[in-house]
Amino acid sequence: MIDHISIAVGDLERATRFYEAVLGTLGMAKLRTWPAAAGFGKVYPEFWLNHRPAMSPIANDSGVHICLRARGKDAVDAFYTAALRAGATSDGAPGARPEYNDKYYAAFIRDLDGNRVEVVTFVESA
Repeated sequence: MIDHISIAVGDLERATRFYEAVLGTLGMAKLRTWPAAAGFGKVYPEFWLNHRPAMSPIANDSGVHICLRARGKDAVDAFYTAALRAGATSDGAPGARPEYNDKYYAAFIRDLDGNRVEVVTFVESA
């Protein structure tokens, strides 16, 4: 149903470097660049960064929440580790989320601008 998503970033070059490092763990790469945008995906740009130089950092109690699907627990863990190494902050370490359902395994980070990004997979036993 959703074809692509865009998020706002204050520094496009910095955000592009960050997302190149973390989206690579999910098999995505930078596929397109424009002066004020960068698009990432596997086949076509499905995750966009839009440069908004005047934006303020996003407060922890607001902003966007994006959830990306991973192929397995190892990919969730790799995304989380890469994100923290690239400067993100943790918003929930990798692990089972039985409050959602018994197969839900996810991690949550805040990117360099404060956007909340979740990575999830569904496993037989989290």
